[in-house]
Amino acid sequence: MKPAHLILLLLFNVFWAVSLSAIQALKPHLDSGGIATLRFGGAAVSLLLVWPWLPGARPRGRDFWTVSIMGVVVFTLGHRLQVSGNLLGTAGNCAVLMAVEPLLTAVAAAVFLREHIAPQRWVGFSLGIVGVALLNRVWADDFKWAGMAASAVFIASFLTEAAYSIMGKPLLERVGPMRILAVSLAAGTLANLAIDGPSTFAAAVKLPASAWAWVAFLSIICTSLGYGLWLVVIRETDVNVTAMTILMQPVAGVPVAVLWLGEPLHAGHLWGSLAIVIGLVIGLYAKPPAP
Repeated sequence: MKPAHLILLLLFNVFWAVSLSAIQALKPHLDSGGIATLRFGGAAVSLLLVWPWLPGARPRGRDFWTVSIMGVVVFTLGHRLQVSGNLLGTAGNCAVLMAVEPLLTAVAAAVFLREHIAPQRWVGFSLGIVGVALLNRVWADDFKWAGMAASAVFIASFLTEAAYSIMGKPLLERVGPMRILAVSLAAGTLANLAIDGPSTFAAAVKLPASAWAWVAFLSIICTSLGYGLWLVVIRETDVNVTAMTILMQPVAGVPVAVLWLGEPLHAGHLWGSLAIVIGLVIGLYAKPPAP
């Protein structure tokens, strides 16, 4: 991976970690569907406004429909699950759970992109599950299954996030990355509007300026620029290597949630983070098979 790409990805993973707390800040004003609709609708508009100047070929024929399906899977289904899991749980918990995503992406890449998956990755995945249990403090007297339910919903969204890389990488051989993102966002936004457009518009007119600032941050920084950068990087770099940068999110997300939102820090965050990180080190740093 190019050093510049690595630095930018690490920076945007910090932004994505902050986005988990931003979603919590929007909770009093919008439900999970409304957050997804405004975030990705704003991102779609920002890219469609500059469509004539976006580099690369546009998706045509079968590629167009593939990109559109990808948009609905990622920006409608996936992020509604992710925001719902975030609102059911806490931003700090979600930030640590994000560390499981690279391993799930590695499994998806092995299945759909024919990448080799070493036995160590299965060990890493198991440690990731143990980390989720530790994160939710299953040994504590106040343990509630609602916490595990929120974690399960949040992790389920990672399967759709993996689709962004798995479906997007082959398309990059023929289509410009920012055009892929623009079309997929437009398709996802149309689906979101069909689900809860009227209720989202009703809530949007009542949003304070601070909430609109967070929506703009989620739309422009985290989505238009961040998701575009991801496609640019995986066009030249293996998906598994790129996904490793997601490890920055639990590192940054938990302190943000504790210091900004005042969420309580408990021992489960430490031990859960440790188990997940060890699992990812074992899984994602597995040596490739000898030629």
